[in-house]
Amino acid sequence: MNNNNYALIMAGGVGSRFWPVSRTEYPKQFIDFFGVGKTLIQSTYERFLKICPPENIFVVTNEIYTHIVKEQLPDLNENQILAEPIMRNTAPCISYGSMKIAQINPNATIVVAPSDHTITNQDAFIAAIEQSLKAASENNCLITLGIKPSRPDTGYGYIQYTGSSLKTDEQIHKVKIFTEKPNLDLAKSFVQSGDFLWNAGIFIWSAKSINEAFSKHLPDMYEIFHQGNGLYNTNNEIEFIGNAYLQCTNISIDFGIMEKADNVYVLPADFGWSDLGTWASIYDIAEHDYVGNAVIPSEKVMMFNSSNCMVNVPKDKLVILQDLHDYIVVESNNTLLICPRSEEQSIKQIVADVKSKFGTKYI
Repeated sequence: MNNNNYALIMAGGVGSRFWPVSRTEYPKQFIDFFGVGKTLIQSTYERFLKICPPENIFVVTNEIYTHIVKEQLPDLNENQILAEPIMRNTAPCISYGSMKIAQINPNATIVVAPSDHTITNQDAFIAAIEQSLKAASENNCLITLGIKPSRPDTGYGYIQYTGSSLKTDEQIHKVKIFTEKPNLDLAKSFVQSGDFLWNAGIFIWSAKSINEAFSKHLPDMYEIFHQGNGLYNTNNEIEFIGNAYLQCTNISIDFGIMEKADNVYVLPADFGWSDLGTWASIYDIAEHDYVGNAVIPSEKVMMFNSSNCMVNVPKDKLVILQDLHDYIVVESNNTLLICPRSEEQSIKQIVADVKSKFGTKYI
């Protein structure tokens, strides 16, 4: 295992699309959606233990979630948890993490990944990350992983790549363009072309390369976090970060860096990836019975003449459903949601309506 390999796990999102299971005070990355005994962030952390020494794994999260991170990842020390005072999207948290890691090891090579993805082929994932880390350590480049699309999905961003590749690795291709979530006709043309990939939001680069990219493309943000050199990994870090975030713009790493830099590359990969953005994505991955019901957990749920339903309820709750087809049924913390699967996009509006009528008690 290479001691220069580091991981930065992003765990600050709220995940309102999984309401009522995921709530502001306890968002989706801290939940075991599949009843396997591990939350999403615990599974992510365990994957990176096969790539990095445990002391080289860092988690960046909102300060209101640090106590949950400590509970679920007890092997992390205080210095490995980066607490954001306010939400400012992915560019600030990556700049913060990269500067902090560079202070520890200027030769660091870093993989940045969300905490709420699922990976079904662990070996293929580890191989892709290790291949990318090696390439990033040998080249001044910014690498992202692209997933070979299995369907024209309109819920993902796409990456188009060219025929040119890194000199040290012909499998890692130069990125031509990033495209945000397309309409269905455009998504179909992307898949048919063969040179488009889903954007997985997983990045690999050296600390030096990403800090240089911030200096060039987001110079104001670079200067904000560069002022923390000498304060990172000390007792003064928290106070500094509290002031730094107040000065940061809200911008994603994709828009701020990846779409502007000229040294961006992509490794096409296939390791059973899902970003778990909706209940539909949970349904697709979960086990189904012979009529298409996905029930988590299933011990006390009885289904009669019901099919193609996504059911997620407390394991000690007796639930009986009859004559229900293509529905989402979710209960958590004395809140029950029953919604047609075809109307899943309305959950965000439902959350807004509940907040307007009852306040934040149920959100």
